[in-house]
Amino acid sequence: MVDKKQRLELTWIGKENRPQLEPRILLEDPEKSYHAPHRVSENDILDNRLIFGDNLLALKALEQEFAGKIKCIYIDPPYNTGSAFDHYDDGIEHSLWLSLMRDRLDLLKVLLREDGVLFAQIDDNEQAHLRILLDEAFGRKNFIAQIVWQKKYAVKSDSEFFSDSHEYILVFAKDRAKAKLNRLSRTAEQDARYANPDSDPRGPWTSGPLQRNEAREYAIFPIRSATGKEHWPPQGTSWRFTKDRISELIEDNRIWFGQRGNNVPRLKRFLSEVSESVPSTTWWDYKEAGHNDEARRESKALANEGLEVFSTPKPERLIKRIVGLASNPGDIILDSFAGSGTTGAVAHKMGRRWIMVELGEHCHTHIISRMKKVIDGDDPGGITNAMDWKGGGGFRYFRLAPSLLEKDKWDNWVISGEYNATMLASAMAKHEGFIYNPDDTFYWKQGRSTEKDYIFTTTNFVTIQYLDAIHEEMATDESLLICCKSFQEACADRYANITVKKIPNMLLGRCEFGKEDYSLNIADIPPAPDNESDDLPSSSPPTRKTPRKSNKNQPGLFDTEGE
Repeated sequence: MVDKKQRLELTWIGKENRPQLEPRILLEDPEKSYHAPHRVSENDILDNRLIFGDNLLALKALEQEFAGKIKCIYIDPPYNTGSAFDHYDDGIEHSLWLSLMRDRLDLLKVLLREDGVLFAQIDDNEQAHLRILLDEAFGRKNFIAQIVWQKKYAVKSDSEFFSDSHEYILVFAKDRAKAKLNRLSRTAEQDARYANPDSDPRGPWTSGPLQRNEAREYAIFPIRSATGKEHWPPQGTSWRFTKDRISELIEDNRIWFGQRGNNVPRLKRFLSEVSESVPSTTWWDYKEAGHNDEARRESKALANEGLEVFSTPKPERLIKRIVGLASNPGDIILDSFAGSGTTGAVAHKMGRRWIMVELGEHCHTHIISRMKKVIDGDDPGGITNAMDWKGGGGFRYFRLAPSLLEKDKWDNWVISGEYNATMLASAMAKHEGFIYNPDDTFYWKQGRSTEKDYIFTTTNFVTIQYLDAIHEEMATDESLLICCKSFQEACADRYANITVKKIPNMLLGRCEFGKEDYSLNIADIPPAPDNESDDLPSSSPPTRKTPRKSNKNQPGLFDTEGE
């Protein structure tokens, strides 16, 4: 007999291997950042972030500043279908797909607020496995729902077995006890179910059953209508209320016997008394949440002349529903598989702060172009009219800094030549857990971890005299970590409140330096070894007969939206 507490877990080749990620710094490129020429409203948000780079490294780079601050995460990762799309190879050996997803989910959970919620979109190919990965990363108790989105409204007549019409959106909370979702506004269709056939002064109403599906002896009695007809609850059931309460409801004209007064009694529910909002269901049809054709039309309308239309976008109405349910104005929305930028566009129009990560070149060709139109108020499609969007706000464009360390010609680790003094100081602060924030008065206070603990990075040779000069300026309750290329041996233990360490020795072994890409392009997967036994599992996919041509602009698999 299986222990009820036993948890279902996935196992796969390489599951025990976890990357040692380097905490990179982010470098802003002001020429690619963009802001409206003037404020459109007092609620304009200017500090949104578009990050170009490997999304696993980018999530690690965000950890220090944004851990526990993201209210809503939406991801639409590659679906591992084996189909080649224009903007990425959406197919990968199963074990690698699981490892790459697991690593990202772990970091996404760290970034979520305690009341935050993650929405992960997927299709049938990996839905079951992604659900178990999320169970492991977030805990089964934090599962909220599995939504089914109707992405197509027409039948594909040439389908082999079934015409694929839906995708799934898995919803997990960081802490289900603290999570809270908003409700949906009532629709005109829902309100149309209410009418007023008896001209009740309280307005439109609808009716519901008056009986309950269980027999309670005190609630089994006849109800007499105005025409004198008696009505008993059906066998095995009883009325929902006591005899006295039923009498009160009849007196208050809240029991409906039909136009002729002889029908089975039903309870009236007035539109004026129901909530103006309703909880979302787990079925999202295309009429309410958009569909693929709608998304393609939106993408085509946004494309610049001569620009290829993004192949698999998501409709803005779908993302609007997610953002509206999971966040409020001013909250931060994160999409680490940004694709064509739908999440950022929708979040921007809805008054949310947003962070998007994308490695593909369409970060520049599609996302920047799209967000400029949104900011300029020159995006007439999607949810623009629904939100009465007039433009405004802006975003900052960042790229991942190169690896801090590189190998020299003698195969020794050295500080990368691409780092200037400011970059080095910022990177060392991040590596050591300090917030980089140079002091205007004391040059050696480049960052702090607490009110009294500081870090200082220098490329100078640190001597006793150099150290003494700094110590004279320090308060007795302050401590300092000095990171330098070299120092006089006597400096090591000169002061109890000053620690001196050498770069790069102090960093070696902590993480993987020199690795720029944690994504995976199918063309780079090695072939299976010859004479491999059918009885042995393989971590490599079958050899391609015709390898895909190398493309330096081809994004990595795990840095492109599965839109």
